[in-house]
Amino acid sequence: MAVATALGSLGAVALGTFVVALLLRWLWDALVAVTRFRATCRQLNKFPIPPWRNWLLGHTGTSSLCVPRWICVCHRGQGTGTTPWVPSADLGVPSPGEGLLLSNGQRWARHRRLLTPAFHGDVLRNYLGIFNQSTRVLLAKWGAAAAAAGGGPVELEVLQPLSLLTLDTLQKCIFSHESHLSPHCPWYRQPSKYIQAILELSSLVVRRQLQPLLHPWWLYSLSSDGRRFARACATVHAFTADVVQRRRRALACLGHQAWLDGHRGRSMDFIDLLLLTKDENGHTLSDEDIAAEADTFMFEGHDTTASGLAWLFYNLASHPEHQERCRQEVQELLAGRDTDLSQLPFTTMCIKESLRLHPPVTAVSRRCTEDIPLRDGRCHHPPSSAPEVGFSPENSKGRSPSSFIPFSAGPRNCIGQSFAMAEMKVAVALTLSRFVLRRDNARPPPRRKPELILRAQDGLWLLLEPLVGVA
Repeated sequence: MAVATALGSLGAVALGTFVVALLLRWLWDALVAVTRFRATCRQLNKFPIPPWRNWLLGHTGTSSLCVPRWICVCHRGQGTGTTPWVPSADLGVPSPGEGLLLSNGQRWARHRRLLTPAFHGDVLRNYLGIFNQSTRVLLAKWGAAAAAAGGGPVELEVLQPLSLLTLDTLQKCIFSHESHLSPHCPWYRQPSKYIQAILELSSLVVRRQLQPLLHPWWLYSLSSDGRRFARACATVHAFTADVVQRRRRALACLGHQAWLDGHRGRSMDFIDLLLLTKDENGHTLSDEDIAAEADTFMFEGHDTTASGLAWLFYNLASHPEHQERCRQEVQELLAGRDTDLSQLPFTTMCIKESLRLHPPVTAVSRRCTEDIPLRDGRCHHPPSSAPEVGFSPENSKGRSPSSFIPFSAGPRNCIGQSFAMAEMKVAVALTLSRFVLRRDNARPPPRRKPELILRAQDGLWLLLEPLVGVA
């Protein structure tokens, strides 16, 4: 009895200590929030007419810019006094270090210089075969679903399979690794553990955004979701680190020239290119740097491209006249067996217009590090720059580059934008050569749902009808 009483007392003391620790941490977070709020208010007093204070949350210290010439100030040039600001980064970035997305200063400049050759046009052309192969696997699955439905139109939710498509292509282009999404493996049932971990990380970050009590990392790490997040991160990091270390050992064993000779006649993947790159002083990237860039490219690149493709399919299904013109353009290109994607000008215009109406990343954020004057303080849409509401590919003609920034702008623009555009062109070209995309009029128009990327509230459902005479 005495032992039980003592254990009970110890348990009560431990619980009390834990509760006190929680309260102290909450008080510290509250103090930091109040300090930031007061600093923001002091900055706002510099305006000729201070904005009215919101009664609930106060000012957030953010300003939304929509006019191209003002956006230029914040995005163009190195000395504009801005650094990247990613609000969702505080909710957990599954990277073992700082990749291009979050790094600053000399580190960012060095990595940007070293990574740029990996996205050169000659390198991207070597990836077209991978885009083609992965897309044909997906189209074969969709064709089998249509055949099972009697050969007529089949209704499918397109964002999920397109996410698996982009994950498959990225894993092949970054690691030269099969993701188990081959013709002999079921697309929706047996992705690799690495792919499962990437998908789980995406869903956990979104779920955490909707739970303010779990925004502090120290509290999130105690929750069941936090433990799942840590396990998924460990899976991703272990896979990437293993690939990088094995390649590094092979490079050291064979030597630089023998390594190049071994890759002669076949393309090198992202990891190979980063292992071989050197800065002006002859220094290479560390294993941790390469792993951070690979994980960032994988995590940030798959969902954005999949979202852009899904909304492009929806917009083409909603405008059959533009879809048919794209199909004719694709058929003319494929008839000549030309792999030059620049020969798809109208399809490219449709992609850009779809990205304008449904951008996968709905806002680009920068943090000011010095004063940046705005003309008169007004930040909302002026009538002169009001965008067109309807889908019209011709809108991309003669448009200011700063009025269209789905991949951001300036020196910190998305380094993988050419990769994403090439993958989208291949996917839409092959899809239109086999299927007609239609909207299901029995379903209401999709409601946009901004998360890490732009999704649809209940998914993007389309009718896919096989083209007559196409195997």
